[in-house]
Amino acid sequence: VVMALDNGLARTPPMGWLHWERFLCGTDCAGQPGRCVSEQLFVEMADRMAGEGWRDAGYEFLCIDDCWMAPTRDGQGRLRADPKRFPGGIRRLADYVHSKGLKLGIYSDVGERTCAGFPGSYGHYELDAQTFASWGVDLLKFDGCNSGSLEQLAEGYRRMSLALNKTGRSIVYACEWPFYLRPMQQPNYTEIKQYCNHWRNFYDVYDSWNSIKSILEWTALHQDSIVKIAGPGGWNDPDMALVIGNFGLSWDQSVTQMAMWAIMAAPLFMSNDLRHISPEAKCLLQNKEVIAINQDPLGRQGYQILKDKTFELWERPLSGRAYAVAVLNQQEIGGPQNFTFSLTFLGNGLACNPACSVRQVLPASRDWGVYSWISSLSVEVNPTGTVLLKV
Repeated sequence: VVMALDNGLARTPPMGWLHWERFLCGTDCAGQPGRCVSEQLFVEMADRMAGEGWRDAGYEFLCIDDCWMAPTRDGQGRLRADPKRFPGGIRRLADYVHSKGLKLGIYSDVGERTCAGFPGSYGHYELDAQTFASWGVDLLKFDGCNSGSLEQLAEGYRRMSLALNKTGRSIVYACEWPFYLRPMQQPNYTEIKQYCNHWRNFYDVYDSWNSIKSILEWTALHQDSIVKIAGPGGWNDPDMALVIGNFGLSWDQSVTQMAMWAIMAAPLFMSNDLRHISPEAKCLLQNKEVIAINQDPLGRQGYQILKDKTFELWERPLSGRAYAVAVLNQQEIGGPQNFTFSLTFLGNGLACNPACSVRQVLPASRDWGVYSWISSLSVEVNPTGTVLLKV
């Protein structure tokens, strides 16, 4: 049996754009034509992704989330797109997205209904996998609402994985399995990685600093059980949506999300409006050095190595014996603060032995020069901001 791990996909964390968070379950195309989940929305985003440097920066998946479906299946029992909002169906949209050099992602649910109440895949796993493949879909985000028992949940995730592979089409499989399992039992990540290309661990990301902060806290708290499983073919998803370019994050908090998602080797799926995005947000999201850290071929996930009052120090081993290092200032009052640490802390003392060059990547890119093994670094970090270094 070919497992998802062997489907040859997601050798680095997938990158793209996702409608959930920014566009939610917008189905009113008459009242809010620019904000509803429709063929038009995805065509416009595809044009932006291909024409404004997003695809070239690595964002290749354009993903439909919940609420794309008609309220019922067709006469043959197949899922279908809402005919008013997707007049050409998903196949036509997939062809258009592919013509722009992009890939199309779609959404379904392991249970009888999706989280928003549309038809789920329970009892139709094989049929739905074939339907998605016949439409030319390249990624499936498979949610876990309304799934009945834990055994049913696990069985559904396994069966959809095998069904996708059986279609013969390369389809990245994004699971929410551990998130729905966790309240009741400790997820078996070894098994989950056999079936899924990435798996969500925590609540929906919101357009707020509180949400970003809680994701980082949860990840640090559980790093002993999740960091070691991540690697080429399978990734921890802290909730992939980057909410940079929306309304809730300050500039420093946007820098923190970008830096920390790179450190966590997280899938990077923007959820914003690419038709109306500030040049600063665009520049941050397309930052080549940060993306290179996220996409590092070694595929090791980063982790917190030190927490000192309001400061957190995180590191991520990179290829070529380099390290990405993030200094995060959790303080939400006052001004910039200095944090000083010895380079012997990094890489179990090996990152800078006998010497190393240090380069700042965020908030702005500049060289810091060469340091010896026993040097200390002093970093000034704004409240709720992060300084990202490459050592």
